[in-house]
Amino acid sequence: MEYKQIKPKKIYEEVAEAIFHMIKTGVLKPGDKLDSVQQLAEKFQVGRAAIREALTALKAMGLIELKQGEGTYVREFDPMMLSFPLSIAVLMKKEDIVHLLEVRKLLEAGAAALAAMKRTDADLQAMEQALREMREGIGNEELGEKADLAFHMAIAVASQNPILVSLMNNVSEMMIETMRETRRIWLFSKQTTSEKLLEEHRKIFEAIQEKKAEAARQRMLEHLANVERVLEPYIYSS
Repeated sequence: MEYKQIKPKKIYEEVAEAIFHMIKTGVLKPGDKLDSVQQLAEKFQVGRAAIREALTALKAMGLIELKQGEGTYVREFDPMMLSFPLSIAVLMKKEDIVHLLEVRKLLEAGAAALAAMKRTDADLQAMEQALREMREGIGNEELGEKADLAFHMAIAVASQNPILVSLMNNVSEMMIETMRETRRIWLFSKQTTSEKLLEEHRKIFEAIQEKKAEAARQRMLEHLANVERVLEPYIYSS
């Protein structure tokens, strides 16, 4: 049996994660000014080089910005940043989640229709495998989420459009991360059972298998509309 090697974290990575956690939890808010490099080094009890590296990493992630002559500030989340790391998805506002749902409808309905026209036997096998894992994952939310994502990505791959696959990767990863951060209240809430979700996915698969493009499009839209209804209490709560 092979085991994945665990790489020790570097000091600057631990500092960056600590500051990120402060931003995520609201200890540091958009517009807040960070302490100076010297002050941060003293508080974290690390060298100034580690602080500089951590700030460079956070800046590259779009979390902070350096204002010349003023200092370093926490940035507002920018929903246009489709290439940011997964962990940044947890900073999205509720309106950004609404926008993501709209994007999913546009992308995935089209992907389902294209998949129905272009899918191969290998694509169908990948979808069936994801459906089996979804059934096996009933009662295990983490496995269910992974299988759900695998099914949607298999449809994107079946579209035979690499650009669509890339776009779906970004959107789906953001969605799956946000689901985890909101304690899985979305797709696996009391309003929607895993069995119902599995049945919705099965219907999409059948339309793709039968090469019924319009049916695949409609069933995907119906599925995502149901997801949106489940999310409404969260999205529109005060």
